[in-house]
Amino acid sequence: MPLEAREGPDDAQLVARSLKQDQEAFGQLIDRHASSIVNLAYRMVGNRAEAEDLAQETFLSAFKSLATFRADAKFSTWLYRIATNKCKDWLRVKRPGGQLHDVDVDEALDTHVAEDRTPERLLSQQQVALELEQAIQRLPPLYREAFVLKHIEGLSYEEMQAILGVNGDTLKMRVYKGRLQLSRELAELNPTR
Repeated sequence: MPLEAREGPDDAQLVARSLKQDQEAFGQLIDRHASSIVNLAYRMVGNRAEAEDLAQETFLSAFKSLATFRADAKFSTWLYRIATNKCKDWLRVKRPGGQLHDVDVDEALDTHVAEDRTPERLLSQQQVALELEQAIQRLPPLYREAFVLKHIEGLSYEEMQAILGVNGDTLKMRVYKGRLQLSRELAELNPTR
């Protein structure tokens, strides 16, 4: 996630310098946002190598289109939009939409940060995290992108709307349906909960 309180120039200053052909400035933007973009892409496509390639494509597109960046928006929001579109394109070409069943997503996410640190508990947490990650990969692409942006990346609906160009109510419904499908699938995996 981009850190707002950083030493040195902010994103807007780095963008301005990049527009003046300062390659070091754009390199700083890449360093600042690369992990967020790779993580977003990984959660969207489910493959680390593809996610890294998509992140590279995102930054290349951003560099080529930097002159079109509107300074009234956050640079990170603009990057998320580019990355999300790259992932959608990849999913259209490489992967058919997945079918999903549904568990309590909050419970699965909460288990991930439980205080009990016994080896058995840690193994159980790793299994839950893996099951959740796999279930997210099986979500239909529209639900997956909304769920990932909201619950994994922690974006607001307003930010999501700016990234995806989709009405906030539609995004809320996609997140809800994604959570519902994840809840059902995770419940089927562990019916004793």
